Amino acid sequence: MKLIFLGPPGVGKGTYASRIGPKLKIPHISTGDLLRNEIKSETGLGKKAREFMDAGNLVPDKLVIDILKLRIEKPDAENGFILDGFPRTVPQAEALDEIIKIDVVVNIIQKDQVLIDKIAARRTCRKCGEIYNLAHIKDEELDMPPILPKVEGVCDKCGGELYKRDDQEEGIVRNRLEVYKKQTAPLIDFYRKKGIMVDVVVKGGPDVVVPKIIEAIKNKE
Repeated sequence: MKLIFLGPPGVGKGTYASRIGPKLKIPHISTGDLLRNEIKSETGLGKKAREFMDAGNLVPDKLVIDILKLRIEKPDAENGFILDGFPRTVPQAEALDEIIKIDVVVNIIQKDQVLIDKIAARRTCRKCGEIYNLAHIKDEELDMPPILPKVEGVCDKCGGELYKRDDQEEGIVRNRLEVYKKQTAPLIDFYRKKGIMVDVVVKGGPDVVVPKIIEAIKNKE
């Protein structure tokens, strides 16, 4: 099962993918993490990516696709994968179509203000990248309990320090949401026309949303 998780910043794509991947026995592939790993490992593709990033430019679609292609050819992705963070535009989706056939695209939906409140309360582990959330968010029928570490400021998984990223301030988040809407609205139409998209509205924490996403995927098979 080859899946794409779409959704605005802060909607929880990474959280849901990291929980659903093991249940479906497929890897969660974050293109952001892939790029960082290639750069950190100083591979040929990583060095090329670093040149663009150091110059303040976006990494070209072709280079991202080349890095992604190497990843999905690994044995653990033989039975499928969950893509998180790619594609972001129609040209990227078209390029992806040339190397792999996607089975289902999950469009995860959440209100802007809820996303802003959620991102502002997000804390990330400096060591392993595990994500927590300090806010208990309620909005109409929505009830999202916090995802808290056992010890304040300390990651449960590795003991690393939890911190708030600079790009999680409200003004920056609002701008990220606007960019997402402009870039991704055509992408949503692209996959909807293909008949492989399902919409999942977030109305609770991961324990509520994860089963909903799995059910939507199975109903689309």
